[in-house]
Amino acid sequence: MHRRTFLFGITAATAGGWLARAADPPRLVSLSDWLRASPRERAAALQPMADRIRAADVPIHAWVQVAPQKGASEGSLSGIPYGAKDIIETKGLSTEYGSPVYKGRIATEDARIIVELRQRGAVLMGKTTTAAFAQSSPPATRNPRNLEHTPGGSSSGSAAAVAADMVPFALGTQTGGSILRPASFCGVTGFKPTFGTLPLDGVLQYAKSFDTLGLFTHTPADMVALWTALGRPVGADLPVAFGAPEPMPEVERPMADAFQRALTALRRKGVAVVPVDIAPMLVKLFAASRVVMDYEGARFHEARYKQYGDRLGSTAELVRRGLQVSAAAYDAARGKIDESRQRVTELYKTTPVILVPAATGPAPRGLASTGDPRMNGPWTALGVPAITIPMPVGNALPLGLQLTAAPGDDARVLQAAVHAAAMLQATG
Repeated sequence: MHRRTFLFGITAATAGGWLARAADPPRLVSLSDWLRASPRERAAALQPMADRIRAADVPIHAWVQVAPQKGASEGSLSGIPYGAKDIIETKGLSTEYGSPVYKGRIATEDARIIVELRQRGAVLMGKTTTAAFAQSSPPATRNPRNLEHTPGGSSSGSAAAVAADMVPFALGTQTGGSILRPASFCGVTGFKPTFGTLPLDGVLQYAKSFDTLGLFTHTPADMVALWTALGRPVGADLPVAFGAPEPMPEVERPMADAFQRALTALRRKGVAVVPVDIAPMLVKLFAASRVVMDYEGARFHEARYKQYGDRLGSTAELVRRGLQVSAAAYDAARGKIDESRQRVTELYKTTPVILVPAATGPAPRGLASTGDPRMNGPWTALGVPAITIPMPVGNALPLGLQLTAAPGDDARVLQAAVHAAAMLQATG
């Protein structure tokens, strides 16, 4: 287990007044709460939030380091705290890539997204736990909804921190299913924008063709508010037809049942949900995406492997496996992805939003695995925007509904998620 550093005692005296305390500070949880609060209320709520992290994280292990940083005094996110996945460079803070071989590493520069958020006034609370090198080795993080289960990966800490009300939003990354699946497992909202929309400068690479920076919030409405605060367009509220796979992809019974209930609820609300035959394509896409990830990941980490060998754990296995992938096999896999992209582009013309399960099922018990990315990897390979929203499940483990749209239709999929969530909640 990596060390976790907590630097608290945040007061007006020690932080130059930027965390002024109040006699009875408000409890701010969701991003909507924080955005409605006054600057004084936001400042007063930061110390209680740091205290909450210190108490709540003992069994969850969502954080590598908590050391709140100062943001700009004014901006669209002024005084609002967040967490950043530990493969994102943060000057003066731990950036250990989730790996024991980098334990104690302190970054010397900020990633571009960290600079942008600071300029907008957001307060970086610290670094959230990641699977080593954002791959498949499960970290120690537990699911806040049930500590006996995984929160998913590789953005484990970011999803868990939001689910446990430690921060109103957090940064994650996705190369396969590392945002959408943890969001489903933890019962929060996870958004993977169109490939290339958010800057990756200063974010550790895995597979350059797929790596995507994304976000976690409590609700899709919070995600729209965050997207707006980041200066990205949210578009008009336009009704759309939804597509849904028929036959269903192979998923576990709880997910299949919840997904069908969600489709029924949407139809009862007057939403057009039409069948799309994509299940076989998703299987082929996922297989092709793994070839690309192995090929690119192995070559990126090859020098690291030569230095550290088996100390890299599953990354060493990735390098050995990926170096066996020929350039011809890599090109063929990319060709299959391009063919699927052309087909999906046509589907989006008649069904602007396609719904699929956000995971194969609920979070697996134990920490031996971060879960199966088959429901997410195909959409990452296609580069389309995708968002996971919680479905009504009562007291059961969370399950997510994934909404996808054509590349560049980020605003559309965000608005569709808000309306889908409202309709599901009304019938849940």
